[in-house]
Amino acid sequence: MTNPQKINNASEELDVTLHSMSTKPNLKGDRPNLFLLILLYIMQGIPFGFSISALPIILQSKKVVTYGEQALLSYALWPYSLKLLWAPLVDVHYVQWIGKRKSWLLPVQYLMGVFLIYTANNINDWIPETGKPNILILTCVFFVLNLLASTQNIVVDSWALTMLKKANVGYSSVCSSSGFAIGIMIGSVIPVLLTSEDFCNKHLRLTPGMGGIMTLERLFFICGILFILVATLIGIFKKEKDIKLEDNYAQPCVTNSYKLLWDIIKLPNLRVLLIALLTMKVGFSAMRNSLVYLKLVEVGIPKDDIMVLTTAMFAVKILTPFAVSKYTSGPKPMSVCLKSMPIKLIWSFTYIAFIYFTPMIIYRNGVLNVPVYYYLVLGFLNAVSEALSYIMLVAITAFFSRISDYRFGGIYMTLLNTVSNFGMTYSSSIGLKFIDFLTFKKCSNDSDNNCSTADLKNTCNTNGGNCLITVDGYYVEIIICVVIGFIWYGMFKNMFKNFQTKSSSYWMVYVDRRSEESVKIDVEPCSKNVIQSDHSVTLTNK
Repeated sequence: MTNPQKINNASEELDVTLHSMSTKPNLKGDRPNLFLLILLYIMQGIPFGFSISALPIILQSKKVVTYGEQALLSYALWPYSLKLLWAPLVDVHYVQWIGKRKSWLLPVQYLMGVFLIYTANNINDWIPETGKPNILILTCVFFVLNLLASTQNIVVDSWALTMLKKANVGYSSVCSSSGFAIGIMIGSVIPVLLTSEDFCNKHLRLTPGMGGIMTLERLFFICGILFILVATLIGIFKKEKDIKLEDNYAQPCVTNSYKLLWDIIKLPNLRVLLIALLTMKVGFSAMRNSLVYLKLVEVGIPKDDIMVLTTAMFAVKILTPFAVSKYTSGPKPMSVCLKSMPIKLIWSFTYIAFIYFTPMIIYRNGVLNVPVYYYLVLGFLNAVSEALSYIMLVAITAFFSRISDYRFGGIYMTLLNTVSNFGMTYSSSIGLKFIDFLTFKKCSNDSDNNCSTADLKNTCNTNGGNCLITVDGYYVEIIICVVIGFIWYGMFKNMFKNFQTKSSSYWMVYVDRRSEESVKIDVEPCSKNVIQSDHSVTLTNK
């Protein structure tokens, strides 16, 4: 039997919540919190930026790393695609006297600092001046760093909802997007440019010198100290609200959180959507700008110039979401994504011609001389590619927001974003791996030697020959990916259009879709503050 008094209390609390949501934002008193959130998101982006951009380019510039080994290194980014697996644990287990969020943030931040200092002490052995880098150790170390950073991302995303005033919670997305982008830029650009002798002599020094103005060893050590220092300051000075005041709902048990997640996955429409999201990025796996940059470094473009161009692309990443927001905020955001997909697929063919003619443009009589117009064309191609990618990203995120069950928005959004990110991660890894598989070579002085193994390559070199590429796997892979992309588009285009017209109840768990009324929840929260009837469930703030 339902307690009327509890229902009245819940209604009053709901009115308060709605009132607070309609209040105009007021940053007075919240500016330090905004600064702290941006700082924490920046720190999450630094190891991600180094893993996704700086480290692959540094290794590729040494010309002793294969694309298969680059594919192994890409596994270091997988924690961001798998964080849904431990997100419920982070949300439930904590030490109350430390604080629900600080219980995870402080040890994670300290561990990141320790791992960065450990990396600083060993980076010169893992990436020697001459010889083969230790790809396996680099992959393992940065996998752990990204595992810690993705865990911190779960913590900070949750803490932002209570750290800021109710009226200012909307600013948390600004902190997340801008802070993480800045962190990626720092992790991508600084390790390459400040350690480059050519760049520092050209742009930062008055008189030429040896090496860069920084070393990777010093950079990682400074970052490790800063991570530990920030964690210490947060532990001492940043107070966290008491858990009873922070949470406006009953705290679920771990097992119940996972059961809720499973019930969401079992929704028929959602299972089809998850399959579509897992396969959506396969068509673009050969068109990632980072892979394009690896090909350009391979043919001779200086890695310093690549990093300068990468920095310029951050302007496109920041401005594009604002430019298309009015088109993606409507009732059918996926229509914007579906219109962009064929354009991006066709645009990938421009890279085949551009990379093919690059050696002819940048070399004059065997001497590297890159003309200015080359960088302008490359910047234009990448700007269009990045803009299309971010248009699709904003549209997909808006679609997720529209269909997510508002009662369980955190788990729902994390599920959709995680599956989407995993689709991008695994397709990128496979794309890198298959370039070597699709590339065909032959020895310059022995037509029977196809240089397909290390022994055959050594035999060719020993006999005074060179392994020449007869078929570049990168070009073949672009064509294959475009075909796969258009097949995906034909299979799922109408499905996404249909999804946009469905009632919100089709994306909700524990509802009677005939009457669109809530039914009794099977997952019991740990707290007893639950009001249940035959047709609805309400969690009180008690």
